[in-house]
Amino acid sequence: MSELRKSNTDHSYFITLTIAGWIDVFTRARYCDILVENLKYCQQERSLDVFAYVIMPSHMHIVARSLKADLNFILKDFKTVTAKSIIKMIDTEAGESRREWLLHMFKYFAMHRKQNKHYLFWQKTNHPIELRTAAVIDQKIDCIHNNPVGAGLVVSPECWYYGSANENSPIEVLQT
Repeated sequence: MSELRKSNTDHSYFITLTIAGWIDVFTRARYCDILVENLKYCQQERSLDVFAYVIMPSHMHIVARSLKADLNFILKDFKTVTAKSIIKMIDTEAGESRREWLLHMFKYFAMHRKQNKHYLFWQKTNHPIELRTAAVIDQKIDCIHNNPVGAGLVVSPECWYYGSANENSPIEVLQT
């Protein structure tokens, strides 16, 4: 990954994690819950400060920072753990009507990647954007909260369960 695409300061970053091929995986709560569980782990054990987040069907946005650990390594580990867990769940649990298609697509996206022998779940880059001012942070948080509204999934940001605009969200976020 080029230095341009790395998050290597103590500032907050707007980060987008995208499924390979923009496949809608997070339409099932069980897959979203894996992200939630692992994001909570990163908050508690890896010193990840999360200020806003949203899990959309094919991607996830977060505003986050880490003052004690390298954010790049936290994100790399998060993506590795969640990809393995979700692919295993797709492959082994009953009730996934798209199993063959999903696994075929993740194999297809891994074909020309040396690092991924079997499946490519997440796109490689996180598209980190360094946020240096409170105004920019607020703008990105507003963008995150309104993402489900703009996609036509809900009429109000507070209605989207897997997002920090919802007061019952499963992830606690810090105030900016």
